[in-house]
Amino acid sequence: MKTSTNVLLLAFCLFFYSAISAQDLKINQIQVIGSHNSYKSQMAPELLAYLAKVNPSASQSLEYAHIPLEAQLDLGLRNLELDVYHDPAGGRYSNPKGLEIIKASGGNIPDYDPSDALSKPGMKLFHVQDLDFQSHYLLFADALTALRKWSDNNPEHYPIFILINAKDGNIPGTRPTLPFTAAALDSIDLEIRTHLGMNKLITPDRVKGKYADLEAGVLAGNWPKLDDAKGKFLFVLDESEEKIDRYLEAKPELRNAVLFVNKKEGNSTAGFRIINNAVKDEAYIRDLVQKGYMIRTRADSDTKQARANDYTTFEKAKASGAQVISTDYYYPSTFFKSEYKVNFEGNTYERPNPVLVNK
Repeated sequence: MKTSTNVLLLAFCLFFYSAISAQDLKINQIQVIGSHNSYKSQMAPELLAYLAKVNPSASQSLEYAHIPLEAQLDLGLRNLELDVYHDPAGGRYSNPKGLEIIKASGGNIPDYDPSDALSKPGMKLFHVQDLDFQSHYLLFADALTALRKWSDNNPEHYPIFILINAKDGNIPGTRPTLPFTAAALDSIDLEIRTHLGMNKLITPDRVKGKYADLEAGVLAGNWPKLDDAKGKFLFVLDESEEKIDRYLEAKPELRNAVLFVNKKEGNSTAGFRIINNAVKDEAYIRDLVQKGYMIRTRADSDTKQARANDYTTFEKAKASGAQVISTDYYYPSTFFKSEYKVNFEGNTYERPNPVLVNK
């Protein structure tokens, strides 16, 4: 009886200590797993077969899909990636050319736009115009509204990190995109403010605080505590230097900005870095994490690790201390035979950061 009492007392003490420790953690002192191209639903098989003929490697790289955003968050994922296209008038991406390929192959046209979202004004949310156009939410505004509703229904959730790709690349044979000018990039902010709400956001101004600039706040460890960040989202513009500089034209020094930007350390607007090769850059990532930066890296890409059941990149990502690790495989593939699945011990997707906690 005495032994069992001691065991229960020890368990209680460990739980109590763990809870107190968790209260003291800041958002840069955790590590989360999330998804890449999180909105993406399954491509029509006829389109994958067509791509396999003209570009086999591209076809293979697209053989993945995700469950709806809310289901990912229910599962415990705390990172999403959203690709947006500028379409202020609406209708630019209606009737994707890929539908003709499906028809010519004798396939059935998927119910890809049941609410006629593509005809409506506002940012669109999909992977590749005309080809990989199926998305759980075709309107960025609808995705944001869904995230707001999920968050309101789960107010104690820890912060969700969302990467934004502002896509304006053109592929031969597809319809031309609209460029992301400074004003267009600023409209991403506007949509997030409008449909998610400022009260839901961790912004660069919040992390800068009393310091001279964002990077100074980051190096001083001025990230919010986890308990203060419950129910909130942090957005990052994952783009080229040129496009980031355009955003900074609209938001100098990230004043009143919604988005953090992927600026290299040593810049006044640096704070959240995208460094996707954890195998090559493990030590580099770890050094930045220890200095106070937040980092996103990847566990896998282009389906390669999943096809080979290769966890090398994921293990390096974990060991690097990168706070955000993205994957296409929180569930094993349904496109090809593989047991590859990415999660932490105990089938979880959040944990204390091994580089910063319990050193």
